[in-house]
Amino acid sequence: MRQYRFGINADIYENRPEEEFLPCIKAAGFDEVFSLYPSTERVRELAEHFARHGLDYACIHAPWDGINHLWREGEAGEDIIGRLIACTESCGELGVPMTVIHLSSGEKAPPITDCGRRRLERLVETAEKCRVMLAFENQRKLANLAYVFEEYADSPYVGFCWDCGHEHCFTPGRAHMPLFGNKLVYTHIHDNFCLPDRQTPDAHLIPFDGNIDYRYVADMLDRVGFDGTLTLEVAGDSPHYADLTLEQFCARAAAAIRRLADLRADRG
Repeated sequence: MRQYRFGINADIYENRPEEEFLPCIKAAGFDEVFSLYPSTERVRELAEHFARHGLDYACIHAPWDGINHLWREGEAGEDIIGRLIACTESCGELGVPMTVIHLSSGEKAPPITDCGRRRLERLVETAEKCRVMLAFENQRKLANLAYVFEEYADSPYVGFCWDCGHEHCFTPGRAHMPLFGNKLVYTHIHDNFCLPDRQTPDAHLIPFDGNIDYRYVADMLDRVGFDGTLTLEVAGDSPHYADLTLEQFCARAAAAIRRLADLRADRG
């Protein structure tokens, strides 16, 4: 029987320090965590905390605020590419193998531009030098993902992060895995109620607490033979979990990701 590794975002509560959650994350049976990137100094601190609790530091999620400026001329675009490069260099320094990258935000994101292409070239060059995987995550726009995976098809440091929750609420009816599943290196697994009501927010619920069909998720992962970690990206401070303690939330999250693993096992 296949043995899976399980991961989760370290910041399961937005306004509480990650260190507070780590004993519960470990006790629930998770093997690894990922964090956001506030600064190089902060991720160094987090790396120490994760190691102390026996959790592998699998990934750093790069900044996404202002990401649309990546495609626009000007200082704001240079600022965001500078932060993406700094995050990638931090991964290399700390031995974190991967960073997740957004390429756009919102329905009215700008098109692909020459200045954006040049900036992405700098980012990919940095990743190859640092030997850090860039896992580009699906948002609302398809074209920029398609561009990156075609332009850098031969780079071993360009891959896909499939966010099944984003697909469900941001791009209903559009399946990313048949297009990009051969590049899959990381997952963001969570639930929401965004079909058919697209106004429902991207809730980051524990799997099976919304209306995503996780048989479909299991099928997509199996079709591409994904054998990496099954990683959650969930929000403990959702009103949905107001009655749960931290320990109860982590246990519920762990039970859900194991249930997804069982669905995959049932498929053979």
